[in-house]
Amino acid sequence: MAKGCLNRMNLPPGLSLEQYAELNPCAEIEAGGTRMVFATPNVATRWRVDTIYQKEPSTLEWIATLGRDEILYDVGANGMYTIWAAVTREARVYAFEAESQNYALLNRNILLNNLTERVTAYCLGLSDKQGLTQLFMPGMMAGGSMHSVSEALDYKQEPMAVGFQQGCVAFRLDDLVLSGAVPAPDHLKIDVDGIEPKIVAGAEKTLKERAVKSLLIEVNPALADHRAMVATLNELGFLHDPVQVERATRKEGPFKGVAEYIFRRET
Repeated sequence: MAKGCLNRMNLPPGLSLEQYAELNPCAEIEAGGTRMVFATPNVATRWRVDTIYQKEPSTLEWIATLGRDEILYDVGANGMYTIWAAVTREARVYAFEAESQNYALLNRNILLNNLTERVTAYCLGLSDKQGLTQLFMPGMMAGGSMHSVSEALDYKQEPMAVGFQQGCVAFRLDDLVLSGAVPAPDHLKIDVDGIEPKIVAGAEKTLKERAVKSLLIEVNPALADHRAMVATLNELGFLHDPVQVERATRKEGPFKGVAEYIFRRET
């Protein structure tokens, strides 16, 4: 039996299998008079709830600018910001999450918050190519991150220690929109720990359309292709504010120098 697994022989004293089956840890958040519920099956997911205001304040500020019924694509939808946008702004969200544990958790949170009419989640990755591929992961854990579509590289684009390899399917964003499978987005959030430039490359036709108003992208300016991506977006008419970027830049820790860049279409 795998380490940490429970069976009838090693249940905590006094806890029956029936009681164990009923365990469903959740956490609630209130924001602006609205209430959200998040499933928290482990320490990582509870930490994400407890640190929502501290982890990426720029993301919450950006979400606060979305209009009711505007369409948001959440690419790399670990789950919390999808729910936040749908509940607090009544946005229509199309969420893309390739990792199986996070995808299952995302759908639990959609159900817990009665958002089945407002949020649609897809278990797929976005990139600059489409087809069957692999998702490389440090391990399998709900609430985990650092997953990479098609290449076993970390957020620094260095070889990663792969703990699990999951089959997945990848699409170009342009192909999804042009096929009519999903409506064109008003806003895009892209946070995939490294391959953001590939996703932007696969969305070039969509980004040239006037429908897209803004993007929030996690950028690592130490990487040449990330710097080139920023330049490409600027050329397409999406401008960013250096002051906002400086405020969002991590000042310490493993992600030092990384920041959420908010791009808005020049009017």
